Parts: sequence; structure tokens; C-alpha cells
Amino acid sequence: MIRTLRLRRGFFLSLTISDTPHYQNVPFEIPDNWVWTTLEEISNYGDCYNVSVTDIADNEWILELEDLEKDTASIIQKLSKKERNIKGVRHKFKKGDVLYSKLRTYLNKVLVAPKAGYCTTEIIPFNSYCDISTHYLCHVLRSAYFLDYTQQCGYGVKMPRLSTNDACKGMVPLPPLSEQQRIVMEIDKWLALIDQIEQGKADLQNTIKQTKSKILDLAIHGKLVPQDPNDEPAIKLLKRINPDFTPCDNGHYAQLPDSWSAVPMQMLCYLTDGEKQNGIERINHDVKYLRGERDAKTLTSGKYVAANSLLILVDGENSGEVFRTPIDGYQGSTFKQLLINENMNEEYVLQVINLHRKVLRESKVGSAIPHLNKKLFKAIEVPIPPYNEQQRIVEAINKAFMSLNLIMESL
Repeated sequence: MIRTLRLRRGFFLSLTISDTPHYQNVPFEIPDNWVWTTLEEISNYGDCYNVSVTDIADNEWILELEDLEKDTASIIQKLSKKERNIKGVRHKFKKGDVLYSKLRTYLNKVLVAPKAGYCTTEIIPFNSYCDISTHYLCHVLRSAYFLDYTQQCGYGVKMPRLSTNDACKGMVPLPPLSEQQRIVMEIDKWLALIDQIEQGKADLQNTIKQTKSKILDLAIHGKLVPQDPNDEPAIKLLKRINPDFTPCDNGHYAQLPDSWSAVPMQMLCYLTDGEKQNGIERINHDVKYLRGERDAKTLTSGKYVAANSLLILVDGENSGEVFRTPIDGYQGSTFKQLLINENMNEEYVLQVINLHRKVLRESKVGSAIPHLNKKLFKAIEVPIPPYNEQQRIVEAINKAFMSLNLIMESL
């Protein structure tokens, strides 16, 4: 065991059991052969070496905050100077330095540098004295205890930062070097196991999404539930929607059951706007409210939509997403009202739209603000089973999705 450690400014800390800690108010109890110290006493935190971007070689690694994943501090991307459009100065760091983000410390962007490079001045590179494990220090700085400390003394509201002075005063529980190394090995072992579990969770979530898509695909090909010869054929249903309807080649769905037909989406539904109203205060059905991301806002005029109406997103990245209104209100500016013919099972049509969500997202039109490709939407070929079979299909989908959702929620 190391008996003494020479610390910054010549301060000595003895690790013998009989010593009395020189700090009176310590955060928590530690083993007798540990000591409390501060980041200032055991590291060169704050002694940064600034380099002008113009003096950095094009092939040097430039680390920015957005390159680090929150919580894990995993490096998302490694870009060189020539791959970035940057100016000003950067902190120089070497392999093995602790890289600590002083901006929004709750994001926990702390890591040990895997190689030398340069980083944003929002990241403080530093190293320890006396061969203290930088990996151990990294784990301390990422701990819930130290995070609580930084949030208590950080300054700034929208973009809180930790000052160099407060960081240096941060207290560090210090075990003997050999124990530091054992702690790091144990933490790394458990973190590796957690990563395996998280990857398994992600793989299972992806499998569930693929399973849902396969269920929908089976449904629209007449393979999810058995056909009933007593069901009224779909062609009679379609004749009620359009008396002039004439069946034709089923195109992509040539192998459909005999009682099915295929028609374009525009025969089954259409997009419209609600009736304009003024002087009546109602909830604004915008996308953030319908997603539950914020509380309701009210307007005194707008396009009226009744409770239980369907709104389809026609502007933005998620064009094609459908919502059901919980109460009467005004139509959000990025929506159209989706009206489905009463002769169709509404939920069946929605499941068909859901199956085509990816295509609709990837086929948006417009550059500044992408819009739903309405021409593509109207042309979607929809396999139509008899009405009673539509109901059975919806029930089977809901039952299967309920089980899959329970698995997803338990992850």
C-alpha cells in the first residue's frame, strides 16, 4: 500500500489509519485507509493550454461537445480540423487526460482521452498528480455525488457552467492506488455488462418493431385471419362507396383472396380543413399538445374539429403521422383533417396508413419545410377485405400489439 502521497503545493496526505482528516465537513463516511481531498490538490485542473485554430494541423482531432453522447460520454464521431468549419482557440490535450465538460454538467460528458487532440474551451483537459488513476477520477466526476455538487454551485440559468474555482474545491474520496485500480476494473466490468443489456434491449425493441410491421404486412395480404365465405365480398362495399366502381387488376396485390379488392387511398378517404370559427375559445390541437409534450394552449378563432376527429400531419419531418383529437378544438397549422368513408372500418384504414409511414416520411416534398406528398398518399394501393374481415383483422392486430407493447414497456 502507498503510505504517503505528495500533492499539489507540497501538501502531504498520510493514508495511515490513525490520521485525522483535515476536512471537517465531509460529504459521507469513507474507509479508514481512504482520505478526503479536493480536485485542486490532486490535479492540474484549470491549467489549460490554449492553441489558436490557425496553428492546428488539418489532420488533428477536434473534439466538440456535440461529439459526445450524454450520460455515457461515448464518442459519437471523430472529426479532424479540415472536416470542421471552426475558428478561435481550442484546448490542447494528450492521451490519458481527463476531459471534463464544465457546461451543463448534468449531461455527464466526462471521459479519459483515448488519443491526443484539441477540444472546445467548454471542455477542461487535466491530469492527476502522483500517478492517481485518471480513470478513477473520471468515475468520481461522473458519480451522482459529484453531479449534485456541480448543480448546487453552477452558474447561469439556460446554459449553467461550473467555474474553475468551484471545480477545484470539489471534494474527492481517495483510496490507495491499488484500490483505485480495483475499483476501476470493477466499474468497467459492470458497465460492460450494462452495455450488453442495453444492446440486447435495443435489439429486442428493433425486433418488436419489425414484428409489428410483419403483422401489418400479413394483414393486408389476407394472411392474418381466416376468410369466411359468408362475408359480403369487398366489391359490394366498394360499390356503396362509389356506385360506378369497376374492379381492375390488383397490381401489387395479385395474390389477394377472392373476396378482396384493391383500390387507391383516395377512394377511401380525403384530406380537408375544419370549419372556420371566430370568437369561441377552444384548445389548439397542435402537434406538441397531441403528443403530450406540453399543456394545451387556447385560441379564440381557427378551424374547428370535433372530439375524436382524425388529424394527419402534413408539414414537418413526421408527415403522415395520424392523431385522434381528445376534445373539441381548433386544427393545428401543420395538420389536415382526415375523413375516412363510413363504409370502411376506420381502424383498418389507419393501420394501412401506419404501414406506409416510412415511405411517406422519405417521400416528402419541399425543402425549407417538408410537406406530405399528397399525390403519393392518394395513390397508395389499399387491399380491401370484406367489412367483417376488416373487423377481425383489427382485433387480431390490437391483440398482438398489446402483447408486444407490454414487452416493450417492461424493458
